Amino acid sequence: MENKTFYNEVVTDHNMHPLHKHELEDPDIVLDGVNPSCGDEISLELKVDDGVITDGAFVGDGCAVSQASADIMLELIIGRTIEEAKRYSSLFLKMIKSEATPEEIEELEEAGALSDIAHMPARVKCAVLGWHTFDEMVKKLEQM
Repeated sequence: MENKTFYNEVVTDHNMHPLHKHELEDPDIVLDGVNPSCGDEISLELKVDDGVITDGAFVGDGCAVSQASADIMLELIIGRTIEEAKRYSSLFLKMIKSEATPEEIEELEEAGALSDIAHMPARVKCAVLGWHTFDEMVKKLEQM
């Protein structure tokens, strides 16, 4: 019960009071992500300087889970290198598949609160939208 309460608090807080839901001025890369099964959509924007994510934001519409997860992701990856952020994304997706260890989930900080999503199949695509969009951005950055 305690974990569900924490999940509800984290999702509600990030959905109602997102820190990173706004447009960035002069982002280095922008990519849209869409979950066609439910209509969630985001536009993820990052500023990257010398391999470090210096700022990030998103705009979009969707359910509380998709919007909160994108905000939580940005909170975790801003200030990190692209390599560190890729590792967090990999851990998050591993957690969603119920394959992460408790130590790996703890590394995800607040994002670890979404671990119960693994048991809610209808919400998985919502939770991973921002993370998949980030992974696609990284592929584009690596091609630049």
